[in-house]
Amino acid sequence: MKSVAFFSNKVGVGTTSLVHHLAWMFHDQNQRVLAVDLDPQSGLTSAFLDEKARASIWQATERATIDGSINALFDGLADGVALVPHVERVDERIGLLPSDLGLSEREDELASQWPKCLDGDPRAFQVTTAFARLVSDASEQFEADIALIDVGPNLGAISRAALIASDYVVVPLRADPLSLQAVRCLGRALESWRKGWQDRMARVPAGLDLDLPAGKMRPLGYIEIRPAVNLGSPVKGFAQCVEAAPLEYRKSILHETSPDSSPVTPDEHCLAMLDGYQFLMELAEEARKPMFMLKPGDRVNGSHAETLLRCHRDFNTLRQKILSRIGAADAAEA
Repeated sequence: MKSVAFFSNKVGVGTTSLVHHLAWMFHDQNQRVLAVDLDPQSGLTSAFLDEKARASIWQATERATIDGSINALFDGLADGVALVPHVERVDERIGLLPSDLGLSEREDELASQWPKCLDGDPRAFQVTTAFARLVSDASEQFEADIALIDVGPNLGAISRAALIASDYVVVPLRADPLSLQAVRCLGRALESWRKGWQDRMARVPAGLDLDLPAGKMRPLGYIEIRPAVNLGSPVKGFAQCVEAAPLEYRKSILHETSPDSSPVTPDEHCLAMLDGYQFLMELAEEARKPMFMLKPGDRVNGSHAETLLRCHRDFNTLRQKILSRIGAADAAEA
């Protein structure tokens, strides 16, 4: 089982929607997927579960969420006790690790335990790797083929712990200058976190009985979301940003010292260039299902048939490319 984090520190690039749709596409192709919501805003949880189901897991005395699973450890009530994840079964082949706002209260504890790992503090390693161990145990429990992790749009300690739990990283972006700036910030953060975790792995105390993650955070590629159009005219600057994205990704994420500055078409690191499908997205949110599963009863009609087919094809191609890149990366490392 491999874990893939979808991460951008810019709000509004469609990260949660990507994870939601890809999970359903893996399901559509008869693969078992664990969807992991590591954003305290709980957008992925809300995409999968209706209001009644969310209330059930959020209002219970023992919340069936990621935060509920780590509560005893983070509050200092129990050290060295195995974490027990709750996998919410969305469908036969989709399991969910739900989130809630309580997760946001763990930022300070994660931040304070990070430097203590350098001192070989056992509890610091327990806290820092809590997400990774939950994802691993939940994937085994659900017999998942892949884990898809939705990470919140910030560069804080929660995001760092989420990335340590990830084998691979996919960067969603929109073709606008702020998204490109976010890629630069993200590249610096990933480099720092990757090196920081390797430094800490060298300080693991003897006898610590934990299955620690490798924390390699290997870049898998980026996904570019096309902006909406206005009366048939592209958003201003779209073409320039599309042209700039491959170079920015190579410089900031792959840290190529002298990347080729000439336009790259197609770019091997671009996993997909997706339409926003704005109208279909509105219907999908209303129907509480992925866009490519919309039916006539969901207010789609014959005029949408080609767009629905294209949407399904786009996400299935993206699924295949992700699996292919994982396979190639694993083979190259072997």
